[in-house]
Amino acid sequence: MRSNLPYRGYNGRSIMTATAKLDACYESVKGKIGEFAPKIALVLGSGLGAFADEIDIVATVDYGEIEGFPKSTVEGHKGRFVFGRVGDVPVVIMQGRVHFYEGYSMQDTVLPIRLMKKLGAQILFLTNAAGGISYGAGEFMLITDQISTFVPSSLIGANMDEFGVRFPDMSEIYDRDLREAILKTASEVGVELKQGVYVQTSGPNFESPAEVKMFKILGADAVGMSTACEALAANHAGMRICGISCIANLACGLSDNPLTHQEVMEAADASAPMFKKLIRASIGAIGR
Repeated sequence: MRSNLPYRGYNGRSIMTATAKLDACYESVKGKIGEFAPKIALVLGSGLGAFADEIDIVATVDYGEIEGFPKSTVEGHKGRFVFGRVGDVPVVIMQGRVHFYEGYSMQDTVLPIRLMKKLGAQILFLTNAAGGISYGAGEFMLITDQISTFVPSSLIGANMDEFGVRFPDMSEIYDRDLREAILKTASEVGVELKQGVYVQTSGPNFESPAEVKMFKILGADAVGMSTACEALAANHAGMRICGISCIANLACGLSDNPLTHQEVMEAADASAPMFKKLIRASIGAIGR
């Protein structure tokens, strides 16, 4: 059964069914990229978007060119799809993601993930700039699992049967084989890669010191405002998923400094050269 769940934009008005909106976005993008079919979908987080400018670009599509598509409003998020190749691997890159805290419904927040799946992507590679609970600024963390119970599930509402079952299993969200390939690649290119659990909050406020203590007790190693809801939707759709957090700052209460978005951007910029090296090599390894 195709979903008849109405989409609701930031103004709360019913726009169209979930399936109709996705189909309209798909037709709009396909008209701009032709027969190009990506194998890997890469989402670039805050301060990490420059990687998309350095690939062999086939086409770009601004989010604003896609009728009804949510727009990224956050500083450092360019707001476009970049289609091209990293080596021999065809990719689609989100140069700036959409966040739940921008006022969009959770369905709109994960619409780009479902669209990239519909365009042909089999693997979802998620990145983000995160607050470190177990790790310090400048380190990279391979995501092994996630905690998403602090935001609404991206599967609430009528099930989109064309993607997956009503009650999807979540026992291995982040694909074990992909993780092993990325760990091996990191070692080969000389990048130290930690491992840990990512927890998503709704944002846009940073977490409180007491919340960070709670997250640590729950087993989280990094905290941010994205990623987990996207992984949930991709898992439902049968995509293989991997993810890396760039630790941009210590989470609130673990340092004496107040947190700012500027600090996150600066830390991500400083880590960008090593990050690009790791992402490029990893795409080559998992895209074979």
